[in-house]
Amino acid sequence: MTWRDLLFMHWQVPESLVRPLLPAGLEIDRFDGSAWVGVIPFHMTGVRPRLLPRFTASSFPEVNVRTYVRHGGKPGVWFFSLDAADRLAVWTARRCFHLPYEFAAMATSCSGEVVEYRSRRMGMPEAQILCRYKPIGPPFRSVPGTLSYWLTERYCLFAVNRAGMIFRGDIHHAPWPLQPAEAEIDTNTMTAALGIALPHERPMLHFAKRLDVVAWSLE
Repeated sequence: MTWRDLLFMHWQVPESLVRPLLPAGLEIDRFDGSAWVGVIPFHMTGVRPRLLPRFTASSFPEVNVRTYVRHGGKPGVWFFSLDAADRLAVWTARRCFHLPYEFAAMATSCSGEVVEYRSRRMGMPEAQILCRYKPIGPPFRSVPGTLSYWLTERYCLFAVNRAGMIFRGDIHHAPWPLQPAEAEIDTNTMTAALGIALPHERPMLHFAKRLDVVAWSLE
């Protein structure tokens, strides 16, 4: 798959808001002692199993809400929600990957470097995001030990099935070609149902134009 026109929006949040939302067995991963929550809109293209031909690939917008965890000493991503505009992708991810996908009415458009992004979840609880964003500087590779590296260079996700079993899904991609970004956020209720009130401070923002990704089955 390929991830396009992606915006990382990150907020530092109290650990007490995150811990009750995580399953037993996952530890909160912290940077300088703090937990972080991200809301990440982007567009997926070329999504297909390895053995299927390219013409079977699907494309759709997606926005995920996530935090950062550890299990067995390995750092990874925990998704609170993943909204997508493809019903088959939502069904497949929920059934095969134990991920909390939801179907949403979504639209994206680009005008020059500006990306306009709209999403409204169709199920319950409702969640919406309406924003415009763009890169404002040249691409760079984040340096190990920095916050931008810690937030973005994550190569696995964790999921839990109905029986409470923890699964890990590994992914592979080149280092993120990050760019500094700016955003106008008109509406963002993606974390409201979680009980996480995002800080009033502007989030940390990073943009990425394109990244090719390979994912493996859950273990």
